[in-house]
This record gives sequence, C-alpha cells and structure tokens, in this order.
Amino acid sequence: MTANAKKAIKIGSMCFLAYLAVYLARNILSTVTPAMQAQGFTKDAIGVASSIYFYTYAVGQLINGAIGDKIKAKYMMCVGLACAGICNLLFSWFNTHSGEYGAIPVPAYIAYGATGFFLAMIYGPMTKIVSENTEMPYTTRCSLGYTFASYFGSPTAGLLATFLAWQSVFTVSSMVLITMSVVLFISFTVFERKGIIAYGRFKRERQKGEKGSVRMLFDRQIVKFCLVSILTGVVRTSVLFWLPTYFAERLALGSERATLTFTVASLFISCGSFIVIFIYEKMGHNMDKTVLVMFSSAAVGFTLTYFVSETYLNVVLIVFSIMSSNGAATMLWSRYCPGLRDTGIVSGVTGFLDFLSYMAAATANIVFPFLIEKQSWSWESIVLVWLSLMVVGVTIALPWKKWSRRATNA
Repeated sequence: MTANAKKAIKIGSMCFLAYLAVYLARNILSTVTPAMQAQGFTKDAIGVASSIYFYTYAVGQLINGAIGDKIKAKYMMCVGLACAGICNLLFSWFNTHSGEYGAIPVPAYIAYGATGFFLAMIYGPMTKIVSENTEMPYTTRCSLGYTFASYFGSPTAGLLATFLAWQSVFTVSSMVLITMSVVLFISFTVFERKGIIAYGRFKRERQKGEKGSVRMLFDRQIVKFCLVSILTGVVRTSVLFWLPTYFAERLALGSERATLTFTVASLFISCGSFIVIFIYEKMGHNMDKTVLVMFSSAAVGFTLTYFVSETYLNVVLIVFSIMSSNGAATMLWSRYCPGLRDTGIVSGVTGFLDFLSYMAAATANIVFPFLIEKQSWSWESIVLVWLSLMVVGVTIALPWKKWSRRATNA
C-alpha cells in the first residue's frame, strides 16, 4: 500500500466517523416521527421543526463554508460537533418538560435550529481537508466514504428508534456527537504533527489576465450543478425524511413496522453510492452521462411507484428511485466538489451548493405536510411531485452546450 493510500485511509476514516455522527443526529427526528405522532405531536409541528433545522443548516453551510476556507478544519468541525450535541439534547429536554406534552415549544424549535447551524460546520471544511491532502483516485474514495456515511446514518438512526424511546434516541445521538468531537480533535492534532494533514496547500494566486476563481466556476458547470443540488436535495433530504410516514400511512404498515421497514430500506439506500461509482467508472469516468442515467432511472422508478400499490413492491420501487436520485447527488458531492481544489475555494463552493440543497429541502418539508393535511392531497399526488422533479433533472442533465465549454471527464 502506497504512502498516499495510507494517508487517505487515515483521513477518510475520521471523516467517515464524523459524518456518520452528523447524519445519525440529522435523521433522528425523521425516524421517531411515527412514535412522536403516536404521543400527540402533529405532522405540522414536526414538519416545522425539520424545516427550521434545514433552513438553519442551509444558512450555516453558506456562512461556515466560506469561513472554512479561512479557519482550520479541526476547530470548525470539533466545535460544530460538540455544540450540536448539546443543542440536540436540549431539543428533547424542552419537548418533555414543556408542561404541554404533544406540543413542540418555542425553545425546542430554537434548539433544533441551532443544531442545524452547528452541524453545518462540518461538511465544507471536511471536503477542503480531503481535497487538499489526498491525491486522485483517493480523493474520490474518501469523499465516497463520507457520502456513504450520510446515507448510512438513516438505518443507524432507525435501528436506535426500533429499540429505544424517542427521547432516548436523541440522548444517544447527542453523546455520539460530543464524543466524536473529542476523538476528532485528538486525531487531527496527531495527523498535523505527523504531516498527514496540512492547511492552505492550494491558495490560488491569480496571474495577470487569468480568470478569477468564481469566473472559473462557470466553465466547471456550476449553474448545472446548482440545479442538481436543489433537485437531489429534496429527494435525499425531504423525501427520505417523510419515508417512515409514507410507509405508515400510504402503505398502512403502522408505526413499528414502518420504522423497521425504513431501517432496512435505508440500509439499501446507503449502499447506492458504491453502485453509482461503479457505474461512473464503467461509463469512462464521465460525470455528465452518469448524472443523466441516475435522473432517468429515478424518473422511471417514481413512475412505477405511483402505479404499483402492492406494499413491498412499492417499497422496492421507491427505494430504487431514491437510490437513483442519490446517485446524481453522489456525483456532485464525491466527484464535482473535490475536483474544484485548484480554485482555492472548495469549502465555500461546497457550502454554497449544500445551502441550495437544504433550502430546497426545507421548503419541501413545509409544502409536503401542508399539501397532505391542509389541502387533502393523497400520497399518490405527492409521488407525482417527486416524479416531476426527476423529469426536470433529466432535462438539465442532457448535454446542453450552454452549461460549460469545458469537459467534465475525470
């Protein structure tokens, strides 16, 4: 094993564990939603809490992504993990000590929003540290590792929700975040001393007549991938959030079976990132073609999901659809963003794209429960909305010349 490979494994392993902790915490509310509803919490109240989280996470990505290009990733990530753990714990505490069980009090909303902001201190700086301290193909492999962690967080949260009361699930996730903060700080300090991690390796110095970093992004299809971020953000975040409720209501599985089905389904979804990288390599490392195939597959999957009513076949189809959409997201986060390291603003760009993704998801998390509860839309109608998003994805993934004058092959 080469020295570069060993270094990538060490950095990638810590990033994987840190991001697994992030997505464990991020998926808790989704997995315990059926249990909270059974205790009197309304779908609207839970939807508002999740939307507040997504909005603050989105704004946090925009702010912290830019800061991440200036401050060491070690400090950004460790402070974010520790503070998010504290706020996550407060959310559960406020909900069980408000004096009005079944209603989410204002302090709980504030605490959950703060959780989103602090967790947004992780992704941008982490992508920057990977892109600056590893070489291809290890950069993509590291990025794939924590992309997998983002999907694997769902079944992990679901597993906890299967065996623990919803309040205890929040407590466990908070302890994981705080512990991970300490472990990460110690590990990165050791890596710095051994020369495994260094900062500022790609500070770009603009030459006379050369385009600035921001202008370069337009030659790198930034507009196209902004749209990819928005569309996949709704599916990988909002659709996944409501999946346990979808199982419980449209497929009539009930609270416990819905949570168990979600756990198993999300295990398969978490493996999709490895499948899409295999497809990407078989397509000659062509990012554009891979994104087109993924959106097309998702569109077909959601079409079949609409028409098929048999319970477990429907589960298979919606899982396939989400996996396909996530495949396009994998290209964005594991291939496109790390490939921008020569611009010197990897953290800022990654944060901006994640900002767009979560703003879209937050809006969807307000719209979907409103359509279901206030406008009496059926889940079948919501599936058609998801399908329409994937059709838009197919449209933007077509090889339009206006996206870029530069090829996106690896």
